[in-house]
Amino acid sequence: MVAAAATAASCGGSSQAPQDAAAGGAAQGLPVEVVTLAEKPIERSAEFIGTVKSRKSTTIQPQVDGILTGILVKSGDRVAAGAVLFTIDATSQQAAVASLESMRAAREADAAYARQQAQRAKTLFDVGAMSQQELEQAQTQQKTAEAQVQASDAQIRQQQTQLGYYRVVAPTAGVVGDIPVRQGDRVTPATVLTNVDEAGNFEIYIGVPVQQASNLKLGLPVRVLADDGSTIATEKVSFIAPSVDDTTQTILVKTPLATSGARFRTDQFVRVQIVFDTKPGLTIPVVSVTRINGQYFAFVVEKGAQGTVARQRAVNVGQTVGNEYVATSGLKVGDQLIVSGVQKVGDGAPVTPMPARGAAMAGPAPAAGRAGGA
Repeated sequence: MVAAAATAASCGGSSQAPQDAAAGGAAQGLPVEVVTLAEKPIERSAEFIGTVKSRKSTTIQPQVDGILTGILVKSGDRVAAGAVLFTIDATSQQAAVASLESMRAAREADAAYARQQAQRAKTLFDVGAMSQQELEQAQTQQKTAEAQVQASDAQIRQQQTQLGYYRVVAPTAGVVGDIPVRQGDRVTPATVLTNVDEAGNFEIYIGVPVQQASNLKLGLPVRVLADDGSTIATEKVSFIAPSVDDTTQTILVKTPLATSGARFRTDQFVRVQIVFDTKPGLTIPVVSVTRINGQYFAFVVEKGAQGTVARQRAVNVGQTVGNEYVATSGLKVGDQLIVSGVQKVGDGAPVTPMPARGAAMAGPAPAAGRAGGA
């Protein structure tokens, strides 16, 4: 009997201990990490594909017809303004200049003879041996001969200028692009010989869909993005086309690109992000939200008669900002949002809030989620 009583007492004591422990755990609540919501600047932006254009890109074309006799540069060469790039067969033009120069010599001889005749007529007129009419005829012949010499000079200058076109020179300094022609080809003024681009003097051409035209204005920030999404440079919108491209239904937007170096080349495609505006708003971590049947839910900490408990709230979210959602409704400034252990808590469950590790809800928001077109 004594042994049975001792055994019963022992069993009763052991069953009571877990109950006390369970009661103590329920009173303490589940530890959760929370952040206090605060407004921060949120950017509304869109990403597009832009094209790098040189503001000093020159298309080299000949000004005359002929056979290409010399290519004096190669692709990638850096040339100075006035450097000779190509030569075109100028044999016929040189013959034309030589013919005009010979004709000028003959007309110069005629002019010299006419001056002598006019001087002789003047002498005879002074002594009364020639009439006034004959003197005027001699003077007219002199002026006609001298005018013919001047006309020959003008023709020679014109043909010499034309002769200069058979040497194709660089109008500006820069780097020679692709050379699609070969020595011996026949070229015309419509033939593209090459391009000369001045590196480092670039613009970015961006086609913005007409649906977003109302968001555009001069001076908007434009970020040039690397492949990993990091920002290479930040520029501003400098030009907005007044008309729409009827082929693509986009509006041309330009921004200068001050960044130079080997990173950018003419006609290169680049990722750009236009920031349309910045407004204050709330953002919440993606991990703090659960989705059930298309509706988003989050847990906040509330204090009630039963202590600190978790309350489930339906929230509406907008665009993604980094690793956070923009909360459009369901939450307010000052709410304590649970950001850890969301799967372990339920509506009304007691919790013990702790500051979230590494959370910062009050700083400026990163760039807004991407939405745009090429």
